[in-house]
Amino acid sequence: MSEISTKPYMLRAIYEWCTDSGYTPYLAVKVDASTTVPMEYVKKGEIVLNISFGATSGLKMDNDSIRFHARFGGVSREIYVPVNNVMAIYANENGQGMAFEPQLGFAEPPADEETSAPAPVLAAVPAPAQEVKTEAPSAPDDDTDPPKKGGRPTLTRIK
Repeated sequence: MSEISTKPYMLRAIYEWCTDSGYTPYLAVKVDASTTVPMEYVKKGEIVLNISFGATSGLKMDNDSIRFHARFGGVSREIYVPVNNVMAIYANENGQGMAFEPQLGFAEPPADEETSAPAPVLAAVPAPAQEVKTEAPSAPDDDTDPPKKGGRPTLTRIK
């Protein structure tokens, strides 16, 4: 019998702790071909999702995937994230949570999409030789966009 991963159980536990404590649970996800997320919000192959009760509809956290509906730019979108692609779950207010190493390429596609071949995995394309940078790698949250004024971003619920 194969060993059952503790990761989905830990995800559900941290989610429950966040909601019980009044915090907003956020999910950091490595995006590949097996994820279904709005690609226009993906930066550097990653996306951060607010999975709080007020931001999602029909949240279901199984042992192999996390599914829900959420609004992006006022449009309801179906989200599918394999548990293997989750990099972290944490409370937005204080950053407490748990980080994981994503295991890309091991995820199964959603049940309604049957394929005989495994899902392809996205990979970074190396820069041409003349554009290779020799600088130290920047922080993971380093965006090229200037910081926005007005404090922390908030999610506005529109009915």
